[in-house]
Amino acid sequence: MTDRGMQELALLLLTALANESRHGYAIAQEVKAITDGRVSPRTGALYGALDRLLAEGLIEVVREEVVRGRARRIFALSSTGRERLEAEAARLDAAAREVRRRLAAGTSPAT
Repeated sequence: MTDRGMQELALLLLTALANESRHGYAIAQEVKAITDGRVSPRTGALYGALDRLLAEGLIEVVREEVVRGRARRIFALSSTGRERLEAEAARLDAAAREVRRRLAAGTSPAT
């Protein structure tokens, strides 16, 4: 993770896998639910991001199955992925606290 944090899609995919393993379509549906429909990952972007997360060791394939003649991979958050997600949540919490602190300070905009 860099100082600027992880990309939104990666954050959402890891969040979708935080409480249970899912296959690709179910992950996309969970991301849509998490964001109240604001983010609906397209197939190419979804599987490209999942492949990157796999390569980084943040998620893992826990099983493969065949459904209607098509292979389906079931993904889960790895222990490294859980640690990264927790670190990102802490980073976002700290940023949100600072935003709230500054807003509460009520400084007027520069003129």
